[in-house]
Amino acid sequence: MSSSWAQFLGLANRARKIISGEELVIKEVRNGRAKLVLLSKDASNNTSKKITDKCSYYGVPLVYVESREQLGQAIGKEQRVVVAVLDSGFASKLKTMLD
Repeated sequence: MSSSWAQFLGLANRARKIISGEELVIKEVRNGRAKLVLLSKDASNNTSKKITDKCSYYGVPLVYVESREQLGQAIGKEQRVVVAVLDSGFASKLKTMLD
């Protein structure tokens, strides 16, 4: 996978500036630590709604990525449906790469 955003997300992961998993991401969004949330387009309707509602309520930018495989591979894990970036520098750079 040669997507520049995926490589950059991998870098953020190695810097320990991301968190993955639905419950953990929601917790970080609530606490105001999540600066950007990446959600896969193939997430279930329930998960999509929950994450979208939380992000809009707390004013956290939300960006969609193609698939859970792509998101998981970027951070060196199996499949990930949702990832939160906890650092504003990484978040703003990723947002420009994905827009």
